[in-house]
Amino acid sequence: MVLSAHQRRLLHGALGGRLLAACFGAGVDSTAMLVALKLADLRPHLITFANLNAEKQETLDHLDRMNAVLAQWGWDTVTVCQKETLPGTAYSDLYGNCMANETLPSLAFGLKSCSIKWKQKPQDQLIKGVKSGPNACSPHPIWIEAQRRGERIVKLIGYDCGRADMRRSRNLPEADADFDFSYPLQILGWDRAACVEIITETLGAEMVPIKSACFFCPASKIWELYWLAGHHPDQLERALVLERNALTGRHSRFDAIEFGASWDELVRTADRFPSTSTTIGLGRSFSWNQWARVNGVVDENFRVRRGAVDRARFLALADQLRRDDNAVDRRAAA
Repeated sequence: MVLSAHQRRLLHGALGGRLLAACFGAGVDSTAMLVALKLADLRPHLITFANLNAEKQETLDHLDRMNAVLAQWGWDTVTVCQKETLPGTAYSDLYGNCMANETLPSLAFGLKSCSIKWKQKPQDQLIKGVKSGPNACSPHPIWIEAQRRGERIVKLIGYDCGRADMRRSRNLPEADADFDFSYPLQILGWDRAACVEIITETLGAEMVPIKSACFFCPASKIWELYWLAGHHPDQLERALVLERNALTGRHSRFDAIEFGASWDELVRTADRFPSTSTTIGLGRSFSWNQWARVNGVVDENFRVRRGAVDRARFLALADQLRRDDNAVDRRAAA
């Protein structure tokens, strides 16, 4: 699978001669985006990765492997950035932020503020520079060059042509006050399966990464929770603690007459939650803690089961429930 002459013209027409900053999430889409740029002979001036201290180890390992690939290409490696909090702040990352405020990540409520605060803003600050505070830094050379030229930087974002990403990008602006935005995978017409294919053919099946997401991401599917239980029980257990902390804390709404019981009581005794429009857990419409209890993922103290038989069962269920278009499946089958 290579770029056609038409696809090369499309990419060069949109990006040729521009100052390019690629946002790398170390997942399938952003990896395929870098491969597409390489095939089109379009080299980004900067590639950034925002570290949330919440990634799975496999994602960090893929970042290291991609840095080796970039070095082989003669490109600069990925620049890692991270939001720093003010001295005296009770937390230093998104997980700690949620724990301190006794709340869930904003995505659990259909919002995007956690991504803006902990991913987008640190990458923007790395480029533009910050004059003071814990994130103080000088402007990146790409920003200085853009000011010298009187041009705008194009931020490259790895949204593909699948239904979910098309829905996410449909109403996004083409630019903000500082940057233009471009979606190379959508220019090429690539969906997730095409991204997996191009990575496999150019870099090898072992370079197809897992889904890049926080271990407590509210967008996680059931098969991903089983996968997490099998591979990273400590991280799943931390996610369960975060959920309990939020939904039994000072913002809890589950002692209201509407529910007839506290959230903690419902998790421990009910087979399902009452119908409600309220976000009832990390799964938005379901509680990770209750799912884990009902499906035997945790013991009576909500500790994730770690025995060899249990972990094998979790991984078998993950394999059974996930779809063929997921990157992990395609890599495992290769």
